[in-house]
Amino acid sequence: DIGNYERFLNTNIYKVNYMTTGRVYLSVIERERNLGYHGQCVQVVPHIPEEVNNRIKQAAEKSDADIMVVEIGGTVGEYENLLFLEAARYLRLENPGDVLFVMVSYLPIPSKLGEMKTKPTQHAVRSLNAAGIQPDFIVARASVPIDEPRRKKIAIHCNISHEDVIAAPDIESIYEVPLNFEKDNLGDRLLKKFGLESRTTDLVDWQTMFDKRTNATKRVKIGIVGKYFETGDFTLTDSYISVIEAVKHGAAANDCKAELHWLSAEEVEKEGVEMLKNYDGLIVPQGWGSRGSEGKIKAIQFARENKIPYFGLCYGMQMAVIEFARNVLGWADANTEEANSNTTHPVIHIMSGQKELLKTKGYGGTIRLGGWPCQIKPETRLAAAYGAVTKVSERHRHRYEFNNEYREQMEAKGLIISGTSPDGAIVEAIEIKDHPFFVGTQFHPEYISRPLDPHPLFVAFVKACCVLSQ
Repeated sequence: DIGNYERFLNTNIYKVNYMTTGRVYLSVIERERNLGYHGQCVQVVPHIPEEVNNRIKQAAEKSDADIMVVEIGGTVGEYENLLFLEAARYLRLENPGDVLFVMVSYLPIPSKLGEMKTKPTQHAVRSLNAAGIQPDFIVARASVPIDEPRRKKIAIHCNISHEDVIAAPDIESIYEVPLNFEKDNLGDRLLKKFGLESRTTDLVDWQTMFDKRTNATKRVKIGIVGKYFETGDFTLTDSYISVIEAVKHGAAANDCKAELHWLSAEEVEKEGVEMLKNYDGLIVPQGWGSRGSEGKIKAIQFARENKIPYFGLCYGMQMAVIEFARNVLGWADANTEEANSNTTHPVIHIMSGQKELLKTKGYGGTIRLGGWPCQIKPETRLAAAYGAVTKVSERHRHRYEFNNEYREQMEAKGLIISGTSPDGAIVEAIEIKDHPFFVGTQFHPEYISRPLDPHPLFVAFVKACCVLSQ
C-alpha cells in the first residue's frame, strides 16, 4: 500500500508515515519506563490511541501536508484495528471540522442471483457506528458501477447523502481509479465537507499516461521467474507488485503493453528451460534463501546464451554473478554463502559486519536498507539508461553482496561492473557486452518508479524487449 501511495503521489513516503500495533505499544511502553508520563497510570485507553494520533500529526508536519490521508487496514469489526478506530474517533472528537471518514465496502453480486447486495455494507456501517464512527463517504467496490436504486438504499440505511456513495467498479488498470472517482466529483465533495474552496482538477498528464497505456497496440511478453507468488491453487502476484508496476511504467514509456507471466523458479529447476522459450524478456526479482535458486540460475543462463533481455533485481543480480562464474569462468560450485556456506567460490558473500549479527540472531532491521548512492561507470548500458547523470541514489534491501576477491577475474572474462558505491567498495550493478540487455542491480529500481516518472532502467529493459518482439 505504501508503494501505491508513492506511485500515485510521485513522492517518497518515510517510516514516520507507517505504523503497526506493535510499534505503537513499544513506544508507549518505552516512554512509560523512561517516566515520560510522569508517574501517571498508563492504560491501553487513552494512551495507545493518543500515541497513534501523535504519530499521525508528526507525519503531517514532516510532509507539510494540507490534507493527510490515513488508511486503516483490515475489515471493520476485526480485533486488530480496534485501537486504530478508537484513535480515529478521538481525532474527530478533537477536530470535528478537520476529520472525514471514508469507508470502502464491497458489494457482492452472487452469480446465481445477479443482484447487487447492500446488506453487507449496511452491517459494516453498523459495526463502524458501534465504534463511535459515522462514515462521511462510502466507496462502493463492486464488479460493476453501483446503480441509483442501491446508491439511495445505502444512503438511507447508512445515514449519508446518496451523492456521497462513490462508485468503484472493477477496472483494467489501477491508474484509472482517480479518473473514476472524479466522475462522482469525489474531490470537490471532500473539499466542500472540509470547508475548503473548490479547485480545478488537473489530471491532464495522468489522463495522457492512462490513454497511452490503454491504446498501446504493441505487446511484449515478459516472464518473471520467482517463488513467492504460489499460494495453493492461486497466484499471489502482489508479492512482486513494485516490479509489476515498474514494468508497466516502462512499457507505457515505450508505447506498448507488457504481458506478464509468472514462472516458478522451482519448476524451472525441475523441468528445465523449455518453458522459457518465446519470451521477449526475463526478470529475476528479489528473494531470500536457497529455495528455487538453481532454477533462477538456469533461467539466467538461458537468457544470457540466447540473448534474451534480462533484468536481475537484488537477488537477481547475485544469481547472475553466480551463473557467470559457473558457466563462463568454469567454477562449477560457485554460489552465494546464503545458499551454500561451504562453496569454494563464494562469489556472493555476507557483507562486512553482518556475520556477527547473524551469529547472535540480530535479524531485525539490520540489513542494508534505504537510499544509498551509486556511481555509474561511463559508456555502459547503465550510463546510457540514466543519461547525463553520473551518480544516483537508489533504495536497497540486502545482507549479501558481490565478493570483491573475485572481481578482477570476472572482469577479465567480460563481466562489467557498471555501478559501485562512491568509494568503489560495493558492487551496485553488473552487465555484459554483446547482449541486447543483460543488467543486474543490487539496488531496487522498482521502488522509485512512478507512472508519470518511469525508472530509466525499466524503460531501457522494456525497449530491448520491444526490439526482440518485432
